[in-house]
Amino acid sequence: MTATSQQRPRSKSFGDRVRELRERARQEAGLDYQLLRFIIFFLVGIGVLMVFSSSMATSLTEDGGVWNQALRQCVMVFLGLVAFWFGLKVSPHTLRKCVPWIVGLSIILLIAVLIPGVGTGREEVGSQSWIYLGPFSLQPSELARIAVGMFGATVLADKEHKSMKVTDPFMMYSLIAGVMFLLIVLQGDFGMALSLALVVVFTLIFAGVDWRVPATIGVAAVCGLLFIFLSGGFRSNRFHTYFDALVGNISDTQGTGFQSYQGFLSLADGGFWGVGIGQSRAKWFYLPEAKNDFIFAIVGEELGWWGGALVIVLFAALGYVGLRTAMRAQNQFQSLLAATLTIGVVTQAFVNIGYVIGLLPVTGIQLPMISAGGTAAIITIGSMGILCNVARHEPMQISAMQNFGRPLFDRLLFIGEPQPVPKPKKKQQGRHARPQEPRSRVREERFGRPVTGSGRRYPRAERRYR
Repeated sequence: MTATSQQRPRSKSFGDRVRELRERARQEAGLDYQLLRFIIFFLVGIGVLMVFSSSMATSLTEDGGVWNQALRQCVMVFLGLVAFWFGLKVSPHTLRKCVPWIVGLSIILLIAVLIPGVGTGREEVGSQSWIYLGPFSLQPSELARIAVGMFGATVLADKEHKSMKVTDPFMMYSLIAGVMFLLIVLQGDFGMALSLALVVVFTLIFAGVDWRVPATIGVAAVCGLLFIFLSGGFRSNRFHTYFDALVGNISDTQGTGFQSYQGFLSLADGGFWGVGIGQSRAKWFYLPEAKNDFIFAIVGEELGWWGGALVIVLFAALGYVGLRTAMRAQNQFQSLLAATLTIGVVTQAFVNIGYVIGLLPVTGIQLPMISAGGTAAIITIGSMGILCNVARHEPMQISAMQNFGRPLFDRLLFIGEPQPVPKPKKKQQGRHARPQEPRSRVREERFGRPVTGSGRRYPRAERRYR
């Protein structure tokens, strides 16, 4: 063996390259902010495209034009992007002050939708969940799902679960969230109630709650599912259809299992490459709610296996980057805020995809940022703006902007430079009070000897007289 061959550097293995890439990504300032914007806008673009395709038939018969419902969805997406911009522009400190008002408004709307003559939807879809304001419809449960996560981040940040008493912040938050959950159940919208419950459970877990609280919620959820399964009705039929789908044999394909069966046929017709954008056959009145709850079946039919996999990967990436943002946030409030907003959207997405492909019972919740919807599109896209705002306020990102300036995206949208967390204000000493002496000098005069070390650790005898 020659000397040249002995000095030849060893080539890096695949594992070494992955670790090196991960380390470079960890040190890259602003990467989370860029990735979140890319993923969110990509999902919104896919949603607009698929709503144009899936709403053609219903729009032609209900509104007299092929693109009427799709154009209405474009307006909702535009308003959602305005909400996204506002969520980026407002500071987290100001947002924290507004959260209690948002929660109060959501509870008022949840009560209002139960009033006869105000709320509607029970006759059409089985849940009284909408308030119509002229040409627009408002779904208070969508606002409640986001508000309950933001409220948890506000009241549980920097708190420790010490007792099971009502006065404990964790217990108080659980009670308020339970009231919101009950109001949504009274509407008959069990799918949205499930989505809100998942947000609450993950918020408590992220905040460090005692394990008995989520365990109690889990037991209550299992009992509720058993009650629904044994009580009969169309929700019980969904469970029977789900168990039939698991074994690949839906018995009532023209009755209770019609929607699930048509969704499976749509996914099967798509194959690997799909039939092409706009070429779906299921949307021509074969598949109910093709542009809403079962739009993922249309994605699988027109874009094929790779299109469905792309949507799943995008939501998985959103979950990873969102939780990474939570771990790199400035303080615990922003950390909990990013985590709850991420979990709220990602869990809803995978519940929707899960029941479309037969892994979960049909619950009737939409696919975030892709399904057609008014309130859902505005609130969900706006909440993603708040998530991106937390990513802008990462310490490394603030330092990078202070040294190199704001990125082009922020300058074009007139979004100011993010600021560090404000320091707590000192207590006022009065008008004529003399300035307070430094703590080290006060202790030196009191005990007659200099303070050793940095002054942060005091002798036990001194600590009693502070």
